[in-house]
Amino acid sequence: MKYSKPVVELIRSRTSVRDYTSEGIPPEARLELESACSSLVHGPLGTSCRFLLVESSRAGVGPAAALGTYGMIRGARTYLAGAARRGPADQEDFGFLFEELLLKATDLGLATCWLGGTFHRGGFAAAAGVAADEVMPAVSPVGLPPARRSLRDSAVRTLAGSRRRKPWGELFFDGGFLTPLPPEGAGPYREALEMVRLAPSASNKQPWRLLRRDGSFHFYLRRTPGYGKVAGNDLQRLDIGIAMAHFQLTLVEARVHGAWVRRAPVLEPPADTEYVVSWVAEARA
Repeated sequence: MKYSKPVVELIRSRTSVRDYTSEGIPPEARLELESACSSLVHGPLGTSCRFLLVESSRAGVGPAAALGTYGMIRGARTYLAGAARRGPADQEDFGFLFEELLLKATDLGLATCWLGGTFHRGGFAAAAGVAADEVMPAVSPVGLPPARRSLRDSAVRTLAGSRRRKPWGELFFDGGFLTPLPPEGAGPYREALEMVRLAPSASNKQPWRLLRRDGSFHFYLRRTPGYGKVAGNDLQRLDIGIAMAHFQLTLVEARVHGAWVRRAPVLEPPADTEYVVSWVAEARA
C-alpha cells in the first residue's frame, strides 16, 4: 500500500470517529480508496480477501434494509466492508488488510471507525454479497468528520478508554515472558513496536504480546476470557492482524524487511496466551 504521508504519522493521527457530515466522499478520494480496495486480495498469511464500499442508501430495499450500526454511527453515507475466505488465518489476514485500508482513508483525509460487533451483520453481508465460504469480521464508516467531535462521540471514546495504552513492560518481552523488552533495548524495532502499542483493538483490550527470541519477533494472543467471539468471528484475532500491519508497515518504510511464518518457539507461554505467528528478519548480505 502506498501512502502520501509517513505511516507512523498516519497511525498516530487516526482516531475512531462515530459522527459524520452529510457530504459524500470527494470523487478523487473515492477513486483512490476503491483502487486500494481492489489491490488487496491476499493477506500476509495467504487468505483470499476482498473489499468494497457500500452505500447506506442501499438499505431501503431487500435484505440490505438491515444495514445499520445499533446507533453507534451517525450520519455516515458510505461504509468500507469486506470478506475473507474461511480458513485458519482468516481473522488475522482480514484485520491486517482492513487496517491498511483505514490508514489509506486517513491518508485521504477521511474518518473511519472499526466496528467488529456493533453492526447489523446480515444487512452488511447481503449488501457485500458475502458467500457461504466467507466471513465478514468487521466494517467501518468512511467519510468526512464534523468540525468538532460531538459530546456523544467524546463520551463513547472516554468510556472505551481509547486514549489509554498498556506500557511496554506488559506487551513486549525478550527471550522469555519473564523479561520485559525496554524501548532502549529494541534497536531498529523500537518505532515498529511503539506503533503496535498504539494499535486500535476491540474494547481497547490490547491483546497482543510480542516476544523477541532468536532474532525473530513472535506474536502471541493474550485472551480476555469469555470475550471477543461474535457470529463466528474472533475479534481478538482480528486485533492481532491490526498489530501485524502496524509492525510490518513501519518496518518496510524503514527498509527493514522480513517474512511472516508460523513456527512457534519452544517454550511454555503464560496462561490464556497462545502463539499466532512470527516475523523473521531477512538475512543481511
